[in-house]
Amino acid sequence: MPEIIVFVDLKTTGLDTKYCHIIQLSAICEEREFDEFILPDRNIRRGASRVTGFTLSNGQLYRNGEPLDTISLFKALNSFMNFLYSFRYPVILAAHNARGFDAPVLIRVLKRFSFWHKFQKVVSGFLDTLDLSRDLFPELDSHSLQNLVCHFLQKTYDAHNSLEDARMLEELFNKWKRDRWDISNATRSLSELSFKKKTY
Repeated sequence: MPEIIVFVDLKTTGLDTKYCHIIQLSAICEEREFDEFILPDRNIRRGASRVTGFTLSNGQLYRNGEPLDTISLFKALNSFMNFLYSFRYPVILAAHNARGFDAPVLIRVLKRFSFWHKFQKVVSGFLDTLDLSRDLFPELDSHSLQNLVCHFLQKTYDAHNSLEDARMLEELFNKWKRDRWDISNATRSLSELSFKKKTY
């Protein structure tokens, strides 16, 4: 039975995978979408705010100055698990730089809130589309998501919004499928990615 690929993206308070908090969690698979904003328990680093437009003030999360409706991380993860379980599984989660960022952050918080066991039952691994793009297109100067979207899709989009990033990633991936590629080298099992040391 072929695995379902769900495209996922995170926005966080910073880039330290051991300590950053998730502020947006989004996923897409064809017509089905998941998107939640999360009120973080720590301040957003200035560099992250400059890039993403997210700010935190007086217990309210903003993006580009507009207030956002937020939920707790626990509720977001619980809803995310329900979203994943709505597919025929096993599921592969695809993210741009999954190995270096999205996977370790997600694994850490899933373990923290005791969702890890349930997650392992539905997700078989992570596909890193950054690694895949480097393997397929080594001639490109940049393999950032924005550059790939511009190069292959001739589009600009609302970058640094998780849902838009996930949408563009799915569109890119589907375009690449028309060429020769092998996702196995860019896919890591959960056992390969899971941390033994808990860092909350």
